[in-house]
Amino acid sequence: MIEYAKQKIGDLNCVHAAHRDAKGKPDAVVILCHGFGAPGTDLVPIASELILSSGSLANVRFVFPEAPIELDPNYDSRAWWMIDIERIQLLMITGETRAMRKESPERLPICNAAINKIIEFSKSEFEVKSTHLVVGGFSQGAMLTTDVALRHPERLGGLIVWSGSLINEAAWRQAAKKQTRLDIVQSHGRVDPILPFAGGELLRDLFRETNHNVQFVEFNGQHGIPQESIDAAQKLIERVVANGG
Repeated sequence: MIEYAKQKIGDLNCVHAAHRDAKGKPDAVVILCHGFGAPGTDLVPIASELILSSGSLANVRFVFPEAPIELDPNYDSRAWWMIDIERIQLLMITGETRAMRKESPERLPICNAAINKIIEFSKSEFEVKSTHLVVGGFSQGAMLTTDVALRHPERLGGLIVWSGSLINEAAWRQAAKKQTRLDIVQSHGRVDPILPFAGGELLRDLFRETNHNVQFVEFNGQHGIPQESIDAAQKLIERVVANGG
């Protein structure tokens, strides 16, 4: 039912997913980025779940970029940028998780540009408008695509933030104030041991304070993507299909 294809777009290897009966240009394109330490295909099964569970998403194309940094070739473990895990754990132990909001990864602009190449490719190749494009991801991938959506020169159709966190606060706040109102689905586990719930709340508050439309899904769980988070993302994509965001 779902067909998959591999393609390199710019510097990134990507997996495309679409219903085998989809015809013509897609109703929307969804770009989802995996998290730190995961394989490039980590989120690919979500495409099948979303396409097959909603008739209105039958003509939606999904694109899954693979992060460029190889952490462990034996386990296909990858990253968008390196992180200091020990420092993050120390901040959690001391309760100083708000310090993460000042983090500005050196590779963030490089990765932002790589995802924007996929956006421009999608607009050209699939003939979709910016308002028919959704970006998002999990954990580090969510932070990357938050940066992309806030800084993009045109309003995107939507942003999906699964277990992300507030980083790069000053630049994000400035960009968020200038960006046309975004439709955002954000979810976070209340007992997340990797990226604390407080970091998710700070990001949610930034969205709200800068007048973006954010649906915040909090769940009794850890660092993951539960069904309620996928369901909320599905509804966002359905809105994009219906009215272009």
